[in-house]
Amino acid sequence: MTFIVRLVAVLVSLLLMVPSPGRAADGPSFTLDGLVLHRRQITLAALQAMPAVTVEASYSGGHSGDPAKYKGVLLWDLLQQVELADVENKNGKLRRALLITGRDGYSAALAEGEIDPDYAGKTVILAYEKDGMKLEGGDVLLVVPGDKRGGRYVHDVVHIEVK
Repeated sequence: MTFIVRLVAVLVSLLLMVPSPGRAADGPSFTLDGLVLHRRQITLAALQAMPAVTVEASYSGGHSGDPAKYKGVLLWDLLQQVELADVENKNGKLRRALLITGRDGYSAALAEGEIDPDYAGKTVILAYEKDGMKLEGGDVLLVVPGDKRGGRYVHDVVHIEVK
């Protein structure tokens, strides 16, 4: 019986050392994968080192408020880094979608054409600051300026899958 107790204790201690999903050893991170040529794990520090943009956005709904200024990286720029897989259908890139998921399991979808500069070219960003302050917990927030409601504002992003 003591062997089993020791084994359980060792397993529990090992589990406590493993970062939770979306938490790299050096802080928050998210995975970008799916129909891409180069899967990436992107840390908050790496995101902050990329060229940033600032957008003003507001929406009505649960946590509505006055317009805020969000600073972050264009989602389109991140997709260029992982190189999207070729789609051989007519207007194939208009058939791709992005599924963005938060740590709590909440997900929202965007069509590639919404953020592709050759089509709608929306300034959708992965934000790490709001009104000059780091987001709570140093997390990453999907910001979709122009949406009337905040349903696609995914908090604490841990996964982006290109489908």
